[in-house]
Amino acid sequence: MVGHPARALFVAVLITGAFPERALAEQSVRDVLSFLLINRSVATGDFVRDEEAATTTRDTISGFLLTELATLPVSSSAGGFTYRLDPALGTVTRSSDSFGPFFTERSLTAGRGQSSFSVSYRHAMFDTIDGRSLRDGTLVSTASTLRGEFAPFDVETVTLQMRTNTTTFSGNVGLTDRLDVSAAVPLIRLTLRGERVDTYRGTTFVQATGSATASGLGDIVVRAKYNLLRRAAGGVSIAGETRLPVGRDEDLLGAGEISLTPRVIASHESERVAVHGDVGYRLSGIADDLEYNAAVTLVGSARVTLVGEMVGRRSASLGRLTEVTQPHPSLPGVQTIRLTALPEPTHRIVAIAGLKWNPAGSWIVSANILRPLTNSGLNAGWVPTLTFDYSFAR
Repeated sequence: MVGHPARALFVAVLITGAFPERALAEQSVRDVLSFLLINRSVATGDFVRDEEAATTTRDTISGFLLTELATLPVSSSAGGFTYRLDPALGTVTRSSDSFGPFFTERSLTAGRGQSSFSVSYRHAMFDTIDGRSLRDGTLVSTASTLRGEFAPFDVETVTLQMRTNTTTFSGNVGLTDRLDVSAAVPLIRLTLRGERVDTYRGTTFVQATGSATASGLGDIVVRAKYNLLRRAAGGVSIAGETRLPVGRDEDLLGAGEISLTPRVIASHESERVAVHGDVGYRLSGIADDLEYNAAVTLVGSARVTLVGEMVGRRSASLGRLTEVTQPHPSLPGVQTIRLTALPEPTHRIVAIAGLKWNPAGSWIVSANILRPLTNSGLNAGWVPTLTFDYSFAR
């Protein structure tokens, strides 16, 4: 038999569940996300705490998605073919037999007058957030439990399907033997679908559904790299990266403000194996981030380079999702569970593996797949990327 405190909530559940809401088609991605997360239906007796928790959750999820799009890694600035002037021969020769890493910068520059152009395609279907599933209906937003009982008698869950398809056009030019400048322009298509469901004593009520699609430019990346020290194909370089806030922040396509990332790069190359690493600190933008990348490349043949990478990021203020339990203000013996977020640093690491293949001339085809190694933030199980790169070798 249903307990007295639970019966007091049953009428409210019936009323809200009988008339599910639907988001308007013209709403932005941020509006639809707000609609799905903020208008919770479990009768907690404390609207202020409900709204605070829901707003914090929405802002955290938005921040995670913005981080994935506005700090999207782009191909390393120097193209697969790098050149230098050989004083002994008086001619331009290749600096390295390796085609280089995917996203980790290497100290080599392209060479004076050398330029390259690339286009890449990346697909991501986000499955989890802070280790919680987004797609199987187990992400609890609000719940009510009776003291002494483990399972809630009234629980509201949210399902979110978020998918991105990103095409990025990049170009790099060697102004001198030691200085490169480059730019990258991403075109993003973001699709969001969601549903909020309340389950009271095993009976399910759909509370709200919503969907939104956004397409357009992401934040444009402008970079410069200067080679300080060169030893054979290795050395040390410094770089700077600026992201221009071109993407619409209301649709979560861009950060909405400019960011700057100074970077230090080091490389060591032998005849077939090379090790690369870079460290940068992103200022402004969504959050101040410490970024660090490492890569190992192996020259498999004159036309193939195998690549393994690790890309890490420590964000100072994105926060993490958590559940908070508090007593109901007017119903003795009833406790409320709310999904909210704590403002604390997050740490994210992904592994990348793939190859670069030179089919003919100065064309390079790159294929890689990304796999998260940590649970923090917004994660997709596997993220494939395909890139075509052409070097205008002189």
